[in-house]
Amino acid sequence: MSSESTQRSRTSRYSLGAEGVLSVLLVLVPLALGGASSWVHWPLVALAGLALVLACVGARRQRQSLCVPLLALPLGAGALLCLLQLVPLPPGLLALLSPEAAELRDFILVPLGLDGARPLSMDPPATWRELAKHLAYLLTFVAAVQVCRSGRARRRLLATLAFTGAGVATVGLVHALLGLTRLLGLIAFVHARPPLLTPFGNPNHLAAFLALSATVALGLALSSGNRARAAPFVVATVLSGAGVLLSLSRGGIAFFVFGLLALALLLLLQRRAGTPGARTWRLGGAVLLCLLGVLAVGGSVAAERISAELASVDSVEELRHSKVALWPMMASAARAFPLGMGRGAFESVFPRYQTRPTINTYTHPENVVLQLATELGVPGLVVLAVALWGFGRLLRREGLEAAELAVLAGVAALGLHDLFDFSLELPASAVAALVALATVARPEHRARPEAPGGLAPMPVLAGGVALTLLALAALVPGRHTLSAADAELGALVTARAPLAEVRARGLALIDRHPTDYALHDLLGTACVASGPSGATEALAFANRALFLNPLDARAHRVAARALLVLRRRTQAFLEYRLAFEAGDTEVLWREALGRARTLEELQALTPDSARAAVRLATELMLAGRHEEALPWLAWARERFDGAPEWVGLWEREARLRLERRELEQAEAASNEVSRLAPDALSSHLLRAEVLRARGRHGEALKSLEALSSRYPGEVELSFTLARLQVDAGLPRRARETLQQVSPFLSDLTQRARLFMLEGASYEREGHRARALESWRSVIRLQPGPDPWFRVARLHESMHQLDAAARAVREGLRLLPPEKRAEAEAWASLLEAMERQRVEERRQERVGGSDASESLLLRVMGSDEDTGGSGEDEDP
Repeated sequence: MSSESTQRSRTSRYSLGAEGVLSVLLVLVPLALGGASSWVHWPLVALAGLALVLACVGARRQRQSLCVPLLALPLGAGALLCLLQLVPLPPGLLALLSPEAAELRDFILVPLGLDGARPLSMDPPATWRELAKHLAYLLTFVAAVQVCRSGRARRRLLATLAFTGAGVATVGLVHALLGLTRLLGLIAFVHARPPLLTPFGNPNHLAAFLALSATVALGLALSSGNRARAAPFVVATVLSGAGVLLSLSRGGIAFFVFGLLALALLLLLQRRAGTPGARTWRLGGAVLLCLLGVLAVGGSVAAERISAELASVDSVEELRHSKVALWPMMASAARAFPLGMGRGAFESVFPRYQTRPTINTYTHPENVVLQLATELGVPGLVVLAVALWGFGRLLRREGLEAAELAVLAGVAALGLHDLFDFSLELPASAVAALVALATVARPEHRARPEAPGGLAPMPVLAGGVALTLLALAALVPGRHTLSAADAELGALVTARAPLAEVRARGLALIDRHPTDYALHDLLGTACVASGPSGATEALAFANRALFLNPLDARAHRVAARALLVLRRRTQAFLEYRLAFEAGDTEVLWREALGRARTLEELQALTPDSARAAVRLATELMLAGRHEEALPWLAWARERFDGAPEWVGLWEREARLRLERRELEQAEAASNEVSRLAPDALSSHLLRAEVLRARGRHGEALKSLEALSSRYPGEVELSFTLARLQVDAGLPRRARETLQQVSPFLSDLTQRARLFMLEGASYEREGHRARALESWRSVIRLQPGPDPWFRVARLHESMHQLDAAARAVREGLRLLPPEKRAEAEAWASLLEAMERQRVEERRQERVGGSDASESLLLRVMGSDEDTGGSGEDEDP
């Protein structure tokens, strides 16, 4: 009996149970939304602990020692660093070890009465979660190393990984074929729209997992020995590889190709180790052939989408706005914390070091080196160096099979991918990589308990149980998250709970998450809502929020509201402007502009951007604040003199003067616009409107007709020209102009304007029925009160009072309540007129029938008289 047969016969059922638990982990974690949900940590820890316990019992039954390879050291060291970061430190020691953390404590927590000892971690609940994850990874890896002493177990675990990836890719392909937008028809991703719908919401994480599983599947196919056994793995490779391409992850696709090329290279290098040259060339060629097949399948399905995605990084400008541009900011955060800000605390701490506003929240640096440097500091970089050294030792191991080389190539590609992503921060890819590495890191021969480098099973079993209990205990404080804290306090603020209750709960949450600036924003909002008594405290909360996030637009908005309550109006509008410049692009128009009363306040509100100033002028005009807009425009033109958008301020003044019928000033402003932008179409259109307003219709019409040949297909030019032609009594030419521009209309609003002008041209000709049809088309495209009222006037002119009243009622429903009085009176008048006309017609019919009846009676009476005399005279 061979050695392998003897090993199979002596495999303990406990070892088989450990293998089964590891297989469940390989399947469960990817299907559980890639491990992104925090609830996954509980089964992850429990299953990892169970796997180690079963592996230890199996090793004892088989009289084997447990081998703990070098790669287990970084996992254990990472868990130890997490634990050390959670130890509360007195203020003096904290200032010595982490001056940045001590400064945060003194500025944020001490003024709130939270002056106790603080750990190095800036977000302890997140670090507790990471401690549990690190321990689970350590338990999983040690258990997998022991299980993988069996060759059949190694192959089964790798096959589980390969087919799990193929299954995930198949789920995505089925969803794409059926056009489903919800996962399994039930789950909808709220903040993600992945190109390929799978349990992974992030396409980069999907691509990373599928790339590893595809590479492993190819290695299994190459080491299968015959085509029948290799066929399922080839299919799995193609499915997972196609999933990588359809994920449209640029990094995922690039490093998937790298992984397969690295596998081909490793197979070719085997020739030096004595492997027959023909075999290595054949295996390397098979890898390249499989790569071409995957690219062909994926390219035939989504070639255009893939090429468009890859083309989006072909410019320096795109690279400047990519993840790489954030690395200097993240490096500055790492320098501020030599011992780390706390594992998992990056999301809450990094906003303090951002130097440009963004609408995104960065939960990870998306670079494995910066991830460890920021969260674990210099010790984390040492841990990373040890991990790389251990991986290098595996690469130098001799006699590796194709499947094992595929594991090393796939994990190397996954690690390089994490220079631009954070797949290994989530359990799906991390567990898959660790189990795969365990198939290579396992001891080459079984060792007795007393053999050097081996550990007795029972102490390891006791340690594994202790670590499992510690990990489960860590998940209890780790269950608290930033999003849950924000939602809890936000619900209290929205419900207008008593300020004392909101403040007490807010302080408790700040004590738990000291770097969460959103909590300070919410407390500031609650204080402002309480009136002048809370405005001063609201300013303090806003100031602390800005310490944690200098680009926090909401903190500036809270400060502005508090300053308004305190009657420091000019400073309040400066805060509104800072909120706008920090990324709140709507705060000026939705809130601040309506509260500004004087020119000085408008000046304080104006951002340092000519484009924003043009928008501000537009909003003032739309609000009908002409008296305030004119002096502000004069100041803004002087303020932004020479800026590219300066001409826009002159154009707004010209249009404002037109609305006020100040035609000489409007023409002067229009001349200035023409001087500054002589070739701009908008300048010509403005000039034509000024000429029309001054009664020079022919000159305006002539200038626009000359422009129509220079700007064919310009929608705004055609609309303005058609309106002038209607005013000039040329409705037929106006419709010709509209017909020429019709193919260039791009949205429903433009098509509605076309029907409006068409209806006006028919009205000018007296074709009211056709005009009515055009205005009904406007209503179908863009319902509103004005089109309904236009339809009502047309019906009224055609003496269709009942239809006119119904149209007025329809438009009335679309008006705000405060503007309905006039339309209500109009509808009532039309209905009264219709009732009067109906009554008159009824009277006419009644009067006509009475007259006919009396006439008939008279005729009948005369007939009777005549008939009587004739009868007497009849012989």
